[in-house]
Amino acid sequence: MKFLVTGGAGFIGSHLTEALLKDGHEVSVVDNLSTGSMENIAHLQENDNFYFYEGNILDYKLMLKLITSCDCVYHLAAAVGVKYVLENPLTSLVTNVRGTEIIFELANIFEKKVFLASSSEVYGKNGSGALREDGDRILGPVSVPRWGYSVSKAFDETLALSYHKIKRLQVVIARFFNICGPRQSPNYGMVIPRFVQQALKGEPITVYGDGKQTRTFTYIDDVISGIRMLMDNPDAGGEVFNLGSTQAITIEELARKIRELCGSNSEIIYVPYQEAYSEDFEDMLYRVPDITKMTSLTGFTPKTSLDTMLKSIIDYHRKIIR
Repeated sequence: MKFLVTGGAGFIGSHLTEALLKDGHEVSVVDNLSTGSMENIAHLQENDNFYFYEGNILDYKLMLKLITSCDCVYHLAAAVGVKYVLENPLTSLVTNVRGTEIIFELANIFEKKVFLASSSEVYGKNGSGALREDGDRILGPVSVPRWGYSVSKAFDETLALSYHKIKRLQVVIARFFNICGPRQSPNYGMVIPRFVQQALKGEPITVYGDGKQTRTFTYIDDVISGIRMLMDNPDAGGEVFNLGSTQAITIEELARKIRELCGSNSEIIYVPYQEAYSEDFEDMLYRVPDITKMTSLTGFTPKTSLDTMLKSIIDYHRKIIR
């Protein structure tokens, strides 16, 4: 088959592209390299089934060309990372909203199946327990950029479901919960690579807030497996699925674990949110997914333990730190 991966030079996109090529498929990648990197896909350049287009999903003519010539679209291009979103609110919103509109409009015209990568940010400040796909969204004021990002991803989901209902477009939606693994950059607010690099360099490990906030982390290999399970399942169309791990840990505990696994003597310091981000920054104390729906349909369960994924990430960063 011929696949189009938007954002394919990014962390998740490059791993998905690699997996599709390994199975003998033809893959075209479009990425504007705002957060993606040519280093992520350098090892794929010699593959005769790989095609890279440096461009923007807002470029209608480019997307028309790419979507007409593929069988299926994996739409991963989006603003990523809390830090990037806060620093680039307008770019983030336009990319997430208008870019996705173009993808769905063309996919509908040419009858292409689409995978939409969404985010746990959709839930906002809902911290009432394990989050279900039909759970309420609780957001702060529109003046806080973080919630604008949440709204943009919710818009993407609503647009996808509307295209499915009205136009019968085959679209599958997955909400990602803190994916991690090799190639993930620490530059955009991603906590694990940031902690790992700080620990390996002997720098202070900076925990934002009081460290009591609870999260789950899912290894990239498990996520790629889950994405493909959904796209291969005919009953997943027009549905939203949580895709993540249920093994919860506080950020404070995560910092200690990474320090130990790195064999580091780094000090753990606590930085107020207002200093790390902005005066109006808001966070949530607890964000853990309920993946019952995903597991019931596909049999998916994350296979990689937290310690195993952290050791893999640490080994990767040991090699690239100079």
